[in-house]
Order: sequence, then structure tokens, then C-alpha cells
Amino acid sequence: MLEAVTLREINRIFEVTDRLGIHREQLVIPLAPRHPGRVRRMPSGKLEIVVEKEGDFESWLATLEDAIRAATGG
Repeated sequence: MLEAVTLREINRIFEVTDRLGIHREQLVIPLAPRHPGRVRRMPSGKLEIVVEKEGDFESWLATLEDAIRAATGG
């Protein structure tokens, strides 16, 4: 179980979002993971990525690209 989102996790998320061409200033990544984790487009247009608190981070990360595509319609 992940207790806090650290620079290590943020950098791994950036690997995915950079590959998709999403500018880092367009991201909101809360430092407190939650269950369930989620990806959503905020009213401001930014993309909020809430890390899943339960389970393995790497397993969750493997699903992130698909979750981003679903949230952005891409």
C-alpha cells in the first residue's frame, strides 16, 4: 500500500505523460494516494492523476496510459 506519492512515483508518471506529449504544467498529481485511483479532466482543463493507494504502484502505472487516453478522448 502506497502511503504518499513521492518524487520517484511522479517521475514514473512523467515518463508516461511525456511519451504522450502532455505538458507537465497541464497535470495535477495529488501527493496523497487514494482508493480508487483515477484520471480525470478537471474543469480547468488540467488532467488530474490520483495514484491508487492499494496494490502495487507498477501494476497501476501499467494501466495509466489507457486511463489517460480514456479521460482525454485520445
